[in-house]
Amino acid sequence: MKKQKITFTTIILALGCLTCSPFAHAVSPPPDGCYPGFTTAEGCGALNSLTTGAGNTGLGWRSLFLNSSASFNTGVGAGALILNNGDSNTAVGAVALLLNTSGTQNTAVGTDAMVFNDTGSNNTAVGAFALENAISGNYITAIGANAGTDQGIVSNNVYIGDPGFPGDENVISIGGIAASGTPYALTFIGGIYGGEVNTGTALPVYVDTDGHLGTNLVNASGKNVRARSPQSVLPQARLNEFQKQQKRIVELENVVARLAATVKDQAAQIEKVSAQLELRKPAGRVVTNKH
Repeated sequence: MKKQKITFTTIILALGCLTCSPFAHAVSPPPDGCYPGFTTAEGCGALNSLTTGAGNTGLGWRSLFLNSSASFNTGVGAGALILNNGDSNTAVGAVALLLNTSGTQNTAVGTDAMVFNDTGSNNTAVGAFALENAISGNYITAIGANAGTDQGIVSNNVYIGDPGFPGDENVISIGGIAASGTPYALTFIGGIYGGEVNTGTALPVYVDTDGHLGTNLVNASGKNVRARSPQSVLPQARLNEFQKQQKRIVELENVVARLAATVKDQAAQIEKVSAQLELRKPAGRVVTNKH
């Protein structure tokens, strides 16, 4: 039987039916801050402007203050999502997603996390001040205090302990620039040493002084590096030759392994035949001298 996807809206509607049960007010006194439309608000001015929005939770001074028609938002902390009117945002921390207006599906955890975001969507910021200066970027993930804070980053980036660099787009940076201001000295990544790599498709990996990794060599202008003379071979051609040599080595190793196995079998057969011949030899005669 094919499983059907259960939407968040369906779950909310199902939970709403529980209000008709005799256990709806089991605790005494019943909790306050419970309002129609699956709404919870607690704190001065929390969800002050709500009209048609559903499934929102505002906890803290003016959290989700201007949210009117947007749904499924959670703001926990003073000023969290205060200007928001976009759907499915989660802000936990003082002034997290403070200036978000129409951005959707953002998650900000930490003081000042994504504080200036306005229209950006599908972003995740975990850590105090993470993605603090992002305004309209999309699909950015920043983990760590001050991660992804550079004002010039664009979209579709991942930062771990790294503030980012102006113009970053489609970039993954793990501590490339230390957010703490103290450069990293060592790198340890498990699951690499001893790992198997297909020699037919393996590529050498280069690293420059900025810590940038890649498999193609380019010059300062970003163009592929070419040979200085006709006699020289292009890096890619050398790479192809290297791969061919590696493939030949593997093939030779396989041939040697097969030959070794054949020799071993032959030696076993010879030893077996020798043993049989020894058994067939006539018994030695003892000659006695008679006087």
